[in-house]
Amino acid sequence: MIIGTWNLENLYRPGGKFGPRDKSAYEAKLASLAATVNELRPSVLGVQEVGDPAALEDLAGLLEGSWHVTLSRHADDRGIRVGFLTSLPVSVVTDEDGFPEPLHPVQTDDTGRTTARTGRGILAVTVSTRAFFFDVVVCHLKSKLLSYPGGRFKPLDEGERARYGAYALYRRAAEATAVRALADRLLWGDGREHRVAVLGDLNDEVGAATTQILLGPPGSEIGTPGFDRPDKGDAARLWDVAPLIPPEERFSRIHAGRRELIDHVLVSRGLLDQVRTAGTGAPGAAAAALPSVADEDPAVRRDAAGSDHAPVWIRIQP
Repeated sequence: MIIGTWNLENLYRPGGKFGPRDKSAYEAKLASLAATVNELRPSVLGVQEVGDPAALEDLAGLLEGSWHVTLSRHADDRGIRVGFLTSLPVSVVTDEDGFPEPLHPVQTDDTGRTTARTGRGILAVTVSTRAFFFDVVVCHLKSKLLSYPGGRFKPLDEGERARYGAYALYRRAAEATAVRALADRLLWGDGREHRVAVLGDLNDEVGAATTQILLGPPGSEIGTPGFDRPDKGDAARLWDVAPLIPPEERFSRIHAGRRELIDHVLVSRGLLDQVRTAGTGAPGAAAAALPSVADEDPAVRRDAAGSDHAPVWIRIQP
């Protein structure tokens, strides 16, 4: 069974403000996305940047086999949200967008405006198979790519760039805290017994402070001396599978020529013991074919086929 996550990059039907300008560009995008999903053949795929729910239904219609579409009700100001494409039946556990108490609202811009909500919803489902069941969370944290007042993607000066970088970091940290709070509830106090996966575009790399928030108690990361030594922290930890990905595949996006792993799969101990392999892209596909993205304006790639992210996945065997 393959469980994965993929940012589909501005998945809208054509004709709107953010999606492809015409039908041919839209069909090319869907065909490229469908080819990757059909090759990967995931049982559970967490997806991000679904701008139009009907567009995800269109994509599902191009896939081999039968698929279920489950979407969050909570979208950002561009209408994008998270969801799942699954070949297995799922039931929604929660779909939320609030910061956990006692976390206070965070500042979002120079006016002093604050928010106590995540930019996109955090959606959790239970996946059922004949052999076992597990809970899966999908999320999409605040982007590192900055936007400024008036719809600008360029700052007026370096002071503005620094401030808006800080606002984005405040929000991404608060959103990571919200995801971690939900994971805590799903672990029910013991992730050795309860199988939980967190999938998402975390918009930062493995060592980033915001990514580390999701892991829980420090220690026992894959590849460290403590990994094979059980301790009390194992009940609450989540493990990032990044070290299991072959080094040459360990990126999901290319920004200004630099390879980044900003899309992640994290699992509880009960699920980690069932992980056999991990990777990015579709098996046999060339991840290096990803475009190098430097422009922060999402409209620049509105007619591009495929996505500027690669899927990240694990193969499990109960």
